Amino acid sequence: MTYGRAAIPALVGGLLVTVLLWWAGASVHALHLQGAVDVLGGQAAAELGRWLMPWSYDPPTSVRLGTDVSGADSTRYLALYHTAMQIRFGAVFVFFVPGALLLVRRLPPVHGRLTATLLAVWAWGLVAGTLAVTVSAPWLIASHGHGSYRFLPQLASVISSGRQIVVVAALVAAVGTVLVARVTAKGADVPVREATPERAARLAAAVGTAVVAVSLVVLSHQSVAARIQTFSPHDGLFSEPGELLRQWLLLGAWTGPTGVPLDDWLLYRTAEVLLLAVVWWALRRLPVLLTRATVPAMAVGAVCATVLGLLASQLLRMAMGGTGLRWGVLHLSAGLGDGVPAALTFGLVAGAAAAVTLRLAVGRTETAGATASVQRSARSPEQKE
Repeated sequence: MTYGRAAIPALVGGLLVTVLLWWAGASVHALHLQGAVDVLGGQAAAELGRWLMPWSYDPPTSVRLGTDVSGADSTRYLALYHTAMQIRFGAVFVFFVPGALLLVRRLPPVHGRLTATLLAVWAWGLVAGTLAVTVSAPWLIASHGHGSYRFLPQLASVISSGRQIVVVAALVAAVGTVLVARVTAKGADVPVREATPERAARLAAAVGTAVVAVSLVVLSHQSVAARIQTFSPHDGLFSEPGELLRQWLLLGAWTGPTGVPLDDWLLYRTAEVLLLAVVWWALRRLPVLLTRATVPAMAVGAVCATVLGLLASQLLRMAMGGTGLRWGVLHLSAGLGDGVPAALTFGLVAGAAAAVTLRLAVGRTETAGATASVQRSARSPEQKE
């Protein structure tokens, strides 16, 4: 698919996810109405309010009234808050479009790729939302009037907010993107799938999965994670980076089976096994599904695969936590979307490593095949004699 054909669905998807998040944020005040509380319940309405507030133009009371800024001109802080939200919504669109453009072009939703394209664009929507929250976080922190106090822990807290509603908005935007892409793909040349040796694809998938496993198994182990959490090299504005490092380095939390039966511990670990299985299967299929397995395409695909693995593991944990249903589905869904920053970090590395490994393995296979062909042709005259 050409860039012109792929740009239209990418722009539609970017507009759709931006408008959906804006609409969700604008609906926060409706949750405080008596009718909404009667229908949803007080606890559910409050939980939904916490999900939607990071995308709302309606500022918190502390910003609106200036109660946290000790008599300073609250209108300046209100302007900072509005600037932060403008940056946030603009960044969602800016980050979503290039990734969706690359995915739709290299993974067009035709000839057995529809489901793969839908899942990949959905995962990229989560990444775009996370990056948008990240780049707008400094303005949001400053709008509360205490940006110089424990800035990095505040930054980590802001980055981890608002992710649940992005999961839903990104899914709707992915559906719209794929539907438009199906229309724009009509009449285009049939994408040719690259012939990838089975052994090379498996080796590349193993290397990429090993990179993701470093975060999931090694860095996320309780002892290592505790050291990362408490890391603080010096005092000042950028001290206490531990919580921020956890956001960008850890995909999970591993503990030994102490105090719990071994079978229960192994059952809980199935979520991590599922994550790695999803990553391996996706990386194994990417060279076949992509019209061209370039390093950028493999890197973005690996990020999407890691995010999808995270979502699958989180849904599995929700299913295994059935005893918590008395708290409601919203309570169980509170962790949905966690770990996307770490998935972005290690997914990019995993995709690049898988792409390099794939090229080297395919090159060796082609060299070995050419050598064998030359040897066979050299033997043929001797056999005739």
